[in-house]
Amino acid sequence: MSSDPMLRGVSVGPMSGRNIIGDVTEALHRFLLDGYDIGEQPPRLEEDLSFVPKDREQVIYVYMYRVAQNPNLQNQKRFRQAPVFTGTSPEDGGEVYYHRPPLIMDVYYLISIHSKFRSDAERMMGWLLLHLNEATHLIYRPRKFLLPDGRAVDSLGRPYDPDIPMVEDDLQVEKVSLALVDDLTVGDAINFFSLHEAPYRPFLTYRARIALDGPLVRAEGGTTVTMPRLANKAPPDSGSALESRSGRIKTPRAPPGTPPEDRAPPPGPRPHFMRRTADADSETED
Repeated sequence: MSSDPMLRGVSVGPMSGRNIIGDVTEALHRFLLDGYDIGEQPPRLEEDLSFVPKDREQVIYVYMYRVAQNPNLQNQKRFRQAPVFTGTSPEDGGEVYYHRPPLIMDVYYLISIHSKFRSDAERMMGWLLLHLNEATHLIYRPRKFLLPDGRAVDSLGRPYDPDIPMVEDDLQVEKVSLALVDDLTVGDAINFFSLHEAPYRPFLTYRARIALDGPLVRAEGGTTVTMPRLANKAPPDSGSALESRSGRIKTPRAPPGTPPEDRAPPPGPRPHFMRRTADADSETED
């Protein structure tokens, strides 16, 4: 049961996207190690920028230094129906879950290289640029939802399996992209390395875009939205026949068959040098 006064009487599950940032970092490490093909000994992956090996071992530093919300993809924090269905469809009485829109975040990584010889480090830098350019996505798997009872399922209500073939049309997919960005200046990088008591090394900055899903909410009996009634505007106090109930000025209607000259003039100032079209045509000379 939730303590949020807006969610009383409903079952709230755990945060579905609580591990996505760590999963992206691990996926980046695996992508670098699995794709290494320019030497017999793969490089060592290190997150401590101050680490310096004593032998000729090559090191790739992968350091996550910033997490920021994407300002262009901000969503309103309103509950909406979650794209997860267990059992039958909602129209047939199946369970319905609600959640807030996912939080779109940008995760920034600093990648640097250490080698005994500068030429080897530059060769490794070229391989990194080309290899990470092929990383159209770091994560491509079914989207995972944690139900209020603790079960992990995909959008079709099946037990979650990240390696299941994604061939169903209604299956929600989680995809994390990676892009090379110019996020740090050289001066910022020098201060960054100095802060970690590490020697300055040429570096690259990459951005991974992720979506964090919050908890699922299961409400018994559906969801009801209550809105106050719109109050009717009171009629004007003047009670004038030339005003409608909303206050707009109107022309009194004459009984059927009343000739035009006997009808009440329209509200407003008297027309100046205005004639009917029929009268103007009758005075036109041939």
